[in-house]
Amino acid sequence: MLARVRVAIRHKQQATQQEPQEHIFTNGNLKIDYDAGCVYVDNNIVHLTAIEYKLLCLLAQNIGKVLTHNHIKKEIWNDENGCDLQLSLRVFVTNLRKKLNASDYIITHIGIGYRMLNIN
Repeated sequence: MLARVRVAIRHKQQATQQEPQEHIFTNGNLKIDYDAGCVYVDNNIVHLTAIEYKLLCLLAQNIGKVLTHNHIKKEIWNDENGCDLQLSLRVFVTNLRKKLNASDYIITHIGIGYRMLNIN
């Protein structure tokens, strides 16, 4: 039993060492400091609402991937019952684009969802 515990601990330590500990996301002139919960554009802090911040982090963590409206609703609002939040999502994305001063980051896939481009 003790040997199994040691093996489990060793596997956990190896998995932890292999996962990069990214606390700061950078994409072009956009920077997200996950530890501080702050967003910067051109080293100027950008004030976001809680939902805008969650949305930006979700897109950043899935950079280059198209996230469907349903996936975003599930992740941000924990919407399991299919409530229609597509209009609200559109408003949040529009506000986020304005605050970031760049519509280049977030691309709309009409009828599908949104994707963050890798600007680096």
